[in-house]
Amino acid sequence: EVRDVAMADVVVVTSGMPRKPGMTRDDLVKANADIIGQVAEGVKLHAPDAKVLMVTNPLDPMTYHFCKLTGFEPHRVFGMAGVLDSARLKYFIAQKAGCSAKDVSAMVLGGHGDEMIPLMSSATINGIPVKQLMTKKEIEEICERTANGGGEIVNLLQQGSAFYAPAASIADTVEAILLDQQRVLPCSVLLEGQFGISDVCLGVPAVVGREGIMKVLEIELEEEEKKRLLRNAENTKKVLRTVLGYA
Repeated sequence: EVRDVAMADVVVVTSGMPRKPGMTRDDLVKANADIIGQVAEGVKLHAPDAKVLMVTNPLDPMTYHFCKLTGFEPHRVFGMAGVLDSARLKYFIAQKAGCSAKDVSAMVLGGHGDEMIPLMSSATINGIPVKQLMTKKEIEEICERTANGGGEIVNLLQQGSAFYAPAASIADTVEAILLDQQRVLPCSVLLEGQFGISDVCLGVPAVVGREGIMKVLEIELEEEEKKRLLRNAENTKKVLRTVLGYA
């Protein structure tokens, strides 16, 4: 029952249909938008001051949808995608390099899906650029597997979708909020001019603390990364217009 979240400091929204084999995240838009509408109404009524962490797919449209339906300040509604995707990227880099994932620093930006942007230009292993340690082909393989990580789990399970890695990522993010850790995490945030993008939720680096998104870090990107981020924004806006009816 939604009323069970009454007066909660943090609400984690996972409600929605699971992705099935052969489905893209965008296939879920219509079905899950209706579910999110009901959840948003309940959270607004019972936990009007909560920070809301979105997990429901397709993440970026659902985060935007929830924010607009509730009217909550943008810093209080954000999606978890980047933390999970970055964890997968770090693991795949470590696996290929034969080292500990604890020594890998890497981040994924953009949409949560096939168009995510692994920032290999700034990825390092204990300070050493990954590009110095791997071939272009190896890096491309890592990026492809990171983008398809969720689909890989879906195909293996045949029913349902990933749960262990998302749960760990949720725990990390909630801890950052409740303990006011002010951690730099990639989150799906409603952009308001950052990176030249407005009125759409996308994964970007942000400082996460007690108030939710404390600030967005507008880091320098390579030209191709900038182009891909802008393309992500346009594709997500297209989904919002054509499927959910936003102007």
